[in-house]
Amino acid sequence: AGCCDPESCSQCRVWANTRDDTFTGGAGMSPETRMPLSPEPPVFQRAATWQQSMRYAWNGLCYVVRTQRNFQIHLMITVGVLSAGSLLGITLVEWCLVLILIGGMLALECLNTAIEAVVDLAAGSEYYELAKISKDVSAAACWLGALTSAIVGLIVFVPYILALLVIK
Repeated sequence: AGCCDPESCSQCRVWANTRDDTFTGGAGMSPETRMPLSPEPPVFQRAATWQQSMRYAWNGLCYVVRTQRNFQIHLMITVGVLSAGSLLGITLVEWCLVLILIGGMLALECLNTAIEAVVDLAAGSEYYELAKISKDVSAAACWLGALTSAIVGLIVFVPYILALLVIK
């Protein structure tokens, strides 16, 4: 019934957890075909409408939320940061910085997941040094984004926290 339901949606079945029995072979793919083994072949096409594009984007977001541990961690951190910003009364400019960094970090995690999926699809169960480099560099981009976000978070939030600790 809708997004992220591998039973009723062939698009979602393609992106279902790679440990699912509908897949075989290394990294969840058949080494011979590098395609999921499902009753009907998946249909990948350009979205005909804006609504269809949004549906595909929603499916991708559902996938990362459901399967990617780091994305889930970033979502939990996001809740904490948004709560702290509300409680501490950060300024409009600070809100803009925080929201840009949150959106950027979540987008980096989505891109990292997409890159890893494509590399796994291309490499299958074989080891390739270029595949390793690609995945490592993609992970490094996420790490740099998280480090930058943490530093900016400290710059924004520490003065508010220190102001609360000062006894007047």
